[in-house]
Amino acid sequence: MLYPIIEEIEGIEITAEIEELINKICRQVAEEEAINGEYEVNIIFVDDPFIQNLNSRFRGKDCPTDVLSFPFDTPEFLGEVYISLETAKRQAEEYNHTLTREIAFLTVHGLLHLLGYDHNDQPNELMREKEEKILSSLGIVRG
Repeated sequence: MLYPIIEEIEGIEITAEIEELINKICRQVAEEEAINGEYEVNIIFVDDPFIQNLNSRFRGKDCPTDVLSFPFDTPEFLGEVYISLETAKRQAEEYNHTLTREIAFLTVHGLLHLLGYDHNDQPNELMREKEEKILSSLGIVRG
């Protein structure tokens, strides 16, 4: 089971609906990936300057991004997923779907990275198929 610890930096607020969605996503990812044991994961909502700083420090890319994942090598703690709420809002508009759907996608994407999936090292389709399967099982579809 995955237990999310949901945090926000100052000035960023998420709704109770989003918090409940993240809990459901964590349960579904744990089920789909047959995760044995109990693990905590931090889901941290930030703004563009915050995530740009992380992106620059850890990936050498001095620009905002939508989601970053940092796995931890400790028992019972999977890692941290940072989601830029500002970028998520822009992408939701760009892709013509809801902010809720975008946050759901980014959460699943980040969690799969923590579990070892990587669209840069594996066929991109494998990770996308996993993402869509998890989202559709929760009734979250594109559009």
